[in-house]
Amino acid sequence: MAKTTTELLARQKVRARRHRRVRLKVTGMPDRPRMTVFRSNKGIYAQVIDDLEGRTLVSASSAEVKESGLKKAQTAEKVGELLAAKAKEKNIDKVVFDRGSYLYHGRVKSLAEGARKGGIEF
Repeated sequence: MAKTTTELLARQKVRARRHRRVRLKVTGMPDRPRMTVFRSNKGIYAQVIDDLEGRTLVSASSAEVKESGLKKAQTAEKVGELLAAKAKEKNIDKVVFDRGSYLYHGRVKSLAEGARKGGIEF
């Protein structure tokens, strides 16, 4: 059944409100940047951002994972490990985790666990 435009706009507003609420509490500093997550239907993306300068320090996405045949949660864990490896190269070992408007569950949780496994602390 197709969603109406009104239903889609309502969902977008709810998601935006939830994201704003999380961002009021989470801020990245130079010594502890913010690790943010974006989840789409096909992939998952993560960035480490310095909010004071407003620039991305490190990023990783599911498109960079070379293994095939993985489930979405497994791919998300690999993205977390990849992000952690890239962050370690830039001497970033502590971050603040920004889950965005997503629940800390499923792929978002897998990405966070992969980053922890890779040596990132949050």
